[in-house]
Amino acid sequence: MEEERNNSSRTWPNLLTENELIEFLRIPEVSSADNYHHVIEHLKRFRGLPRIHICRKALYPREAVIEWVQRETESKK
Repeated sequence: MEEERNNSSRTWPNLLTENELIEFLRIPEVSSADNYHHVIEHLKRFRGLPRIHICRKALYPREAVIEWVQRETESKK
């Protein structure tokens, strides 16, 4: 319970790493996948998860991810 409170009060950077994104989207809490990075790969390939590449590393703009979640939520209504 304390960890959950820490996550909700955490200050997130503007560009998230994949590990931060996994935590930000709360993937461990909702997925039974053995590898959470596979969940992110699926979201990128099939759901259009926004990202940019810097030095060959994917980074995820926090605001774009929030907007993406809102669009995905609205499209499922």
